[in-house]
Amino acid sequence: MEKILIVDDNRPSRDLVRAILKKVQCNVVEATHGQEALDLMRQERPDLVLLDIDMPGLDGLAVIKKIREDTSLADLPVVAVTAFAMEGDREKGMAAGFTAYLTKPVRAAILRQQVQQLLDERT
Repeated sequence: MEKILIVDDNRPSRDLVRAILKKVQCNVVEATHGQEALDLMRQERPDLVLLDIDMPGLDGLAVIKKIREDTSLADLPVVAVTAFAMEGDREKGMAAGFTAYLTKPVRAAILRQQVQQLLDERT
């Protein structure tokens, strides 16, 4: 069963994403900040990461940079799930190394579809 890491400093956001993912057969692991996420990625070896950008400390852009620089994590699919929805934000996120970019409030069907597509591509 695939493992998905949800990274968001906001508990209600993590709860919502976890609830949306109930229809996708997967194990869910959660992190509340960037460094915890990087540590969990190395320990848990998730198949996919859903990463918020706006977090205190190590934000999502710093995390994706570290992921892409780490040869053991570089090919990991990482989806930005963020409130940054202004013109140019998606392009900035994709240029930083995100595999996909979804804005909050995230639509359940779109999130599930994106997750399933990325998991299918890994098999």
